[in-house]
Amino acid sequence: MRKRIMMCGAALALAGCASPSPAAAPPFSASPSPSPSVALPVSPSVSPTPSADCVTRALGRLTLAEQAGQLLMVGTGVDAPSGLGDSVRRYNLGGVFLHGRSTRDAAALRADIAVLQKRAALPLLVSLDQEGGSVQTLKGPDFPRLPSAQKLGAAPAATIRDTTRDSARRLAGIGVNINLAPVADTVPAALGEGNPPIGYWHRQFGSDPALVAADMRAVVPASQDAGVLTTLKHFPGLGRVRANTDTSTKAVDATATANDPYLEPFRAGIESGSAAVMISSASYPRLDDDAIAAFSKPIVTGLLRDRLGFRGLIMSDDLGAAVALNGVPVGERAVRFIAAGGDQVLTIRPPDAAPMVAALIDRAGHDAAFRSRVTDAAQHVLRAKERAGLLRC
Repeated sequence: MRKRIMMCGAALALAGCASPSPAAAPPFSASPSPSPSVALPVSPSVSPTPSADCVTRALGRLTLAEQAGQLLMVGTGVDAPSGLGDSVRRYNLGGVFLHGRSTRDAAALRADIAVLQKRAALPLLVSLDQEGGSVQTLKGPDFPRLPSAQKLGAAPAATIRDTTRDSARRLAGIGVNINLAPVADTVPAALGEGNPPIGYWHRQFGSDPALVAADMRAVVPASQDAGVLTTLKHFPGLGRVRANTDTSTKAVDATATANDPYLEPFRAGIESGSAAVMISSASYPRLDDDAIAAFSKPIVTGLLRDRLGFRGLIMSDDLGAAVALNGVPVGERAVRFIAAGGDQVLTIRPPDAAPMVAALIDRAGHDAAFRSRVTDAAQHVLRAKERAGLLRC
């Protein structure tokens, strides 16, 4: 995601490398203590088998307002994340998205993330876009230049795994626990750079969905075994659109169906255990001719949950600044995404937290089915947090 943001950073200089320090991620105790622990874990590695009991206990302690807050991931500048601290505490945010570009060293970034975590009643999912190529939030001595996905996808599987593992270890070392990557979109070779959000920036692993699927099988475990959850994006695929959802309302894939071979990379990533999938904000009329993907129950629940069997965290692409959402009130965006079957709303705009939480609470207050959906979504967020080693029972 973050096609609009990455355009600003594409020309930034890329630097060399050095190893970062060990990880810092504050675990949460579901026991009835007055405040969560912020001690450092022994290992940043991702737990492959979340404990239902731990998640259930943690969920049972949350009020409706607190559950609603867990359904938001809100953006903040990577070089000044502490500015979001008040919102983290006030709205009980479930996650933060570090956007922009930074060349600061690992120690400085780790300290800032730790400060932000201390403001959270429940430890945060901390995300960024560390794809490679033109989309690399962190660069500099501690975060070496990564190849574009297109270049990496042409490399041997061992190179893909080693590159991904090294990058994930560096992210885990500063407290980042979920990467908004890899891109599972397939861009047809004939379209290439004519695809504005993906192909133009060489963000795709390839033009053959079978080969892209193989790359997903390499990337997902390499990252998650190194301590950073993965997010397959942008479901059900942005590789054939000719407009960017960040800057246009005309991003349409009129080809995609429930049997689309371009779904194979997503299926492979799901089968490899990816913790999260991100939903695009484009339109797919052969799947749902009434709503964009982010607001489509046939796509989010029917296709992703039911047909593909995904049981992890379903995240939106940016529902804040993206032009594709123009005309929909801010709070209603969150409600529609959760009602469609999504779990965590991403917005790069901090002021969106208040109206989004308020709208979720209001709808849940008079709609029992939606109230149950909020609880179910919050449970998925907590399961992702436990996989990241943030919950401790």
